[in-house]
Amino acid sequence: MPRDRDEETGKYTQNYPSEDFISALEALDGSAGTSEIAGEVGCAYRTAHAKLSELEKKQKVTSRKVGNAKLWQLSE
Repeated sequence: MPRDRDEETGKYTQNYPSEDFISALEALDGSAGTSEIAGEVGCAYRTAHAKLSELEKKQKVTSRKVGNAKLWQLSE
């Protein structure tokens, strides 16, 4: 996992490329919940949700609410 240094704090942070989340969705047959994707990528739930939301804005993935969860899908 690539690591970057935060310029303000000097601490290292993990950087997860968008491609990791696309690959995770592909590995999960094109649709999955945030927790499943986070597990596949190996990151925290909040990190996965933020990256997936960013990808949704770029129209790379779509989401819909299923109960209390979000189901993410690859865009066609």
